[in-house]
Amino acid sequence: MGLGNPGPGYAGNRHNVGAMVLDEIAARAGVKLSPGKGARARSLVGEGRLAGRRVVLARPTTYMNESGSPVRGLLDYHKLPVADLVVVHDELDIPFAAVRLKRGGGEGGHNGLRSISRSTGTRDYLRVRVGIGRPPGRQDPADFVLKDFSATERKELDLLVAEAADAVEELLTRGLEAAQNVVHPRT
Repeated sequence: MGLGNPGPGYAGNRHNVGAMVLDEIAARAGVKLSPGKGARARSLVGEGRLAGRRVVLARPTTYMNESGSPVRGLLDYHKLPVADLVVVHDELDIPFAAVRLKRGGGEGGHNGLRSISRSTGTRDYLRVRVGIGRPPGRQDPADFVLKDFSATERKELDLLVAEAADAVEELLTRGLEAAQNVVHPRT
């Protein structure tokens, strides 16, 4: 699940980096994302294979703070346990261009994660945390995440998205601890 906000006005926002990574993963896997129906509604969804495993790739078409409902619908429809859920999202608490993997933990004020935790009844799901850094000065974090990446950041954005997609593949191939040993030293 790649988190972001819907519509072209949000496409380049820091808050949409999870959706950017999901699009990269779908392209690598040759998966076309299409509007879901029924329990899969409110998401762009595609199924395929990635890192030798069957995957359901999805990007909610809801606003970030309403991500939980589409996630719950997809898990129920595909009869998937929350333990198999991988959420790719922006992370203020790690530096720009760093990628970190973890299972569970707090939401750190991230409304998308809060919505997913509330909807699934647990915080114990896998996370690919894509660093966007802290806002400069006294800028409100809520305003910062809804701004486009700076010109300097945009020069590195394709590499960051590719590294986060690589991290997802490592996670699927090796499992959490082994993937952390590969991904964390790089970033």
